[in-house]
Amino acid sequence: MTVRIATHNAYDRGLSQLQQRQTELARLQEQLTSGKRVARASDDPAAAARAERALATETRLQAEQRALDASRNLMTQAESALADGGELLQQARELVVAAGNASYSDKERATLAQELRGLRDQLLGVVNRGDGAGAWLFGGQGSGPPPFDELAGSVSFVGMPGQAQAAGEDALPLSLDGQAIWLQARDPDTGSDDLSAFDVLDRIVTELETEGRSGAEVVQTVSDGLRDIDASHDHLLMHRARVGQTLQRIDTVQDRVWDQSLAAQTERSAAEDLDMVKAISEFQNRQTGYDAALKAYAQVQRMSLFDYVRT
Repeated sequence: MTVRIATHNAYDRGLSQLQQRQTELARLQEQLTSGKRVARASDDPAAAARAERALATETRLQAEQRALDASRNLMTQAESALADGGELLQQARELVVAAGNASYSDKERATLAQELRGLRDQLLGVVNRGDGAGAWLFGGQGSGPPPFDELAGSVSFVGMPGQAQAAGEDALPLSLDGQAIWLQARDPDTGSDDLSAFDVLDRIVTELETEGRSGAEVVQTVSDGLRDIDASHDHLLMHRARVGQTLQRIDTVQDRVWDQSLAAQTERSAAEDLDMVKAISEFQNRQTGYDAALKAYAQVQRMSLFDYVRT
């Protein structure tokens, strides 16, 4: 049986093949331009799902990174503030030691008391130090105004006790509990945790400014003052050590976030990125095939009986 293929069918088939090859070339060209093998979910549903999961992981890790940066910035500033506070207490201790000089007059002790008052005011500036982002280093869980205020001649904590923490599995601190650090040292005399560094300095200043006190009373002031300053300073050092431990923990979390972020980026790349060498080779092969199809179609166009009709 003879099968007859009409010229019209040959034209349609050739044109269809050309369009198909042209579509494949356009797809490969788009991939080469973007560098992505999967640009739409329809390109490879399974790979697109893998890439989407990896992207979600990257987004979560970026949020964790922002929390890490905020906590590290806060802890670094807090460590510096605690160091400044410790230095001020050390200077106050030296002045109290000097006040114990038996040859000093009431006027000379009053001068030392004024220097102590200046150190106390500087310390108030330290505990009310901002974090550069509109909050306070020692504001606890939140405080609109400065967390420490002078009420009835005494420094009080007017913030919310505790500390703010970043959301996430690591719960990194975003503030420190100023009340616990500056106003709740262990009192060597009573054993209670209510020794305020400011009350200690205020008491020493008041007693040194009082005239007509006996040598024994001055010795008692110096002895009690040194004891309480040392207790406040030791308490401060303990909290400074905790800040250092937090910074170490932040570094550990940072390493984990970097590792997970790299793994997510690698997974996403494996799912959607293009193998450039393979893609270029395939593009060249399909371009060669397309050129051959064009030549074949041109030959088919001339396969008509009318080409052989002679007048």
